[in-house]
Amino acid sequence: MNGLAYNFSLVIGLSFAVGCTTSGTGGSGGTGNDGGSDGTGGTGGDGVAAIIDAMVASVDSARYEADLATVTGVRNHGSQAWQEAQDFCATRLTELGFDVELHDYGTGVNVIGTLAGTSDEQIIVSGHYDEVPDCEGADDNASGVAGALEAARALSVAEFERTLVVACWDEEELGLLGARAYADRAIQEGTEIAGMYSLEMIGYKSDEPNTQLLPPGLDLLFPAQVAMLEANEFRGDFITIITDEASRSLNDAFEQYADGVELPWIELEVPDALLNNPLAADLQRSDHAAFWQVGYPGIMLTDSANFRNPNYHCSGGPDTIDPLDTDFAVKIIKSVVGATATELGVQQ
Repeated sequence: MNGLAYNFSLVIGLSFAVGCTTSGTGGSGGTGNDGGSDGTGGTGGDGVAAIIDAMVASVDSARYEADLATVTGVRNHGSQAWQEAQDFCATRLTELGFDVELHDYGTGVNVIGTLAGTSDEQIIVSGHYDEVPDCEGADDNASGVAGALEAARALSVAEFERTLVVACWDEEELGLLGARAYADRAIQEGTEIAGMYSLEMIGYKSDEPNTQLLPPGLDLLFPAQVAMLEANEFRGDFITIITDEASRSLNDAFEQYADGVELPWIELEVPDALLNNPLAADLQRSDHAAFWQVGYPGIMLTDSANFRNPNYHCSGGPDTIDPLDTDFAVKIIKSVVGATATELGVQQ
């Protein structure tokens, strides 16, 4: 995750919702979905819902953990480890049947996998594979890359109406450069993008009280919501959804599936007027913001970085796999798979 610091005291007019984690129904801003019989967010039964439920259920913890281990390591830009991470993304997506492009934009290389639908309109699932120098980068962002690749595997078994793009971005830590290069090219070429997920640090969770820090001023803007977090003793046990108004359908689908797998979530929906406003810069810390800048929708899913993980950017210790909660990450991936399949439109 790009290293700007959150300061919600500067952000005006955001909506904030907390998803209920025990009953499977939404809290304020939740969806009220009860989940499928297999614990997914789908409706179960025959047809499309059953196909999507099967894809969600196929998300595999052991596969995710293996990919997380493969990507984790010091990946300084241009190093052998950086190249190996890039090659790993390209090889995996090729094996899954995606058309793979090594998008060299001058200073870095994105790995772009495309699974064509009957429509050229895209939905993107992504994570950045670069990291800050001399840091293992397990949570930031091997967790997101491994998540995108596991989502790609689960989704690759179906045919869709929309086109699925799975991307491993480069140079996020240097200012979202890889994602910006792709978004700029897409807007120039008139590419339609219906939705975009940036999986940005999805592995750190704590059920212990007082493990979730809050930015200064949050209680002034959202006193009721902070009271809810206080009632939960500020446990860092949820995924944060930073989204925009244009992503409403994709975001609602994610929250539906999150409720189904009992994944706690917090939603921050940024109004259109603030998407590219410097006052909201602290909500633009990852690759979703590159899409906002040119008028595309985008969603960031994050464990909240330095407000939860003490080893963010190796500042308090090495960013290794050991403290990560892969069960938490797998729930996020399942929710992404269900929502993405829903919005892609499964063809029978």
